[in-house]
Amino acid sequence: MQKTIYKAQERGTTKIDWLDSKHSFSFGEYYNEDANGFGDLLVLNDDSIEPNKGFGLHPHNNMEIISIILEGTLQHTDSMGNTGKIHKHEVQVMSAGTGVRHSEVNPSTTEKVNLLQIWITPNQLNVKPRYDQKKFTLKKNTLTTIVSGEKNKESLFIHQDATINLLELEKGKKSIYTLNPSRGAYLFVIEGTVTVAGETLNPRDALAISDTQTINLEATTDAKILIIDVNINNKTQEN
Repeated sequence: MQKTIYKAQERGTTKIDWLDSKHSFSFGEYYNEDANGFGDLLVLNDDSIEPNKGFGLHPHNNMEIISIILEGTLQHTDSMGNTGKIHKHEVQVMSAGTGVRHSEVNPSTTEKVNLLQIWITPNQLNVKPRYDQKKFTLKKNTLTTIVSGEKNKESLFIHQDATINLLELEKGKKSIYTLNPSRGAYLFVIEGTVTVAGETLNPRDALAISDTQTINLEATTDAKILIIDVNINNKTQEN
């Protein structure tokens, strides 16, 4: 088993008047040679946006972009004609493909919005841009796949053989996550404290694991865990 712990307080930071962003991996002006993504997972940002502020219209291409709303509401607008709000417990996906412009703004006049922004490399370049969002109701002590490379009604689709899962564990409960060969799992604790593969993780701590098939988790308090399962040796193809 290969494993690396990433402590919450060791993440990179971008802090300006309207944004407090914590970076699990190198991003923007933050560079960490020991944290340049994890396989197909390139970005995991923990963003807190002030009321009536946000990211203005800006471009992306050839990236699978996922936003998980933890608190508050986000207003989305893009060049594909999509516009609307994403609320707590909802997840947004956008395949940037050949190119898309979008804005993400906090529409509230009083409350901050907190979200996790995830970037995953696509398995095909220059696909037609697409957008989707979905609300998820989690069942305690049961793994829920919210994003995957399979087209189905249960999860949101991305152009990559990857899964993004959420798990709410009650205090004292255990879970086993099975990892296929040649893949890795990046576990990020959203809330609570858990023991993962013998390591204690507190809120916003993370653990990258590979070279194993079984990952044991146990909640020492009520906890919510993000599990990103990706190829760690993969190639992108031209579409």
